[in-house]
Amino acid sequence: MRFITPGKIYRRFLYGLMAFVMTIGIGMATPQPSHAGIFDLIFNGIRVYQLSNISDRQEVQLGGQINQQLLNSGEFRLYNNDAVTSYVNSVGQRLVPASDRPNLPYRFQVVNDDAVNAFATMGGYVYVTTGLIQAASDEAELASVLGHEIGHIAGKHALKQMRQVAIAQGITGALGVNRDRLVNIGVQVALQLPASREDEYEADQHGFETLGRAGYAQSAMVSFMQKLVRRGSPPEFLSTHPNAQNRVERLQTMLNESAIAEADDGLSESAYTANIQPLL
Repeated sequence: MRFITPGKIYRRFLYGLMAFVMTIGIGMATPQPSHAGIFDLIFNGIRVYQLSNISDRQEVQLGGQINQQLLNSGEFRLYNNDAVTSYVNSVGQRLVPASDRPNLPYRFQVVNDDAVNAFATMGGYVYVTTGLIQAASDEAELASVLGHEIGHIAGKHALKQMRQVAIAQGITGALGVNRDRLVNIGVQVALQLPASREDEYEADQHGFETLGRAGYAQSAMVSFMQKLVRRGSPPEFLSTHPNAQNRVERLQTMLNESAIAEADDGLSESAYTANIQPLL
């Protein structure tokens, strides 16, 4: 049997205490993926640095709350026509299996607005205006826009923007941000903040590849953007950086170098006109 002197007991206690303090310090300094439910995170406060690491389920639940706030805010109203809404959703759902995040429960909603615009928030929520639907010449052009927005969701761009906004607002403490403020930041990101140059290029890349894998003509993505640029004043989703013409040229290069055999599905103007007839 080994005898332990009081000095040794003290030293062991001291070393143990130091190790415990270091472990706690490392745990607090390192962003940890959260395994709690999203409601626990929201009501108890979520650390800003955890936003990039939330699970798909948590992202979908947060996106659903932001979607509800968007609908309740009065900023826009949905277009009330089942035929058009169902058609747009069917085009979007065709793209989902070919996307980079096919396991999310995507929802494609039509906003009653003459402006040519589209946007997305996290968790699979995509919005497209009646004005954009009318501006497209065929289904492939509409699909190219929906594919681009799916690309933003694939890249988790809204979550990254929310994190940046929260940090800019000084929300970096251990208590994090409460539910209402988090949702309000999500609404702000969806409606007001442009994506970065890198995010737009990445969404273009995702959308272009998704379009081809789904069997749509990838040339429609180029033609639709060219059409909008020729109009003079680019719509909101093209007016942010990078320059719209630069995006067109980059997409044209991607089309020329695409390894996917060029499809021609979705190019019938008459079929498209029949599907969006209530808007005409």
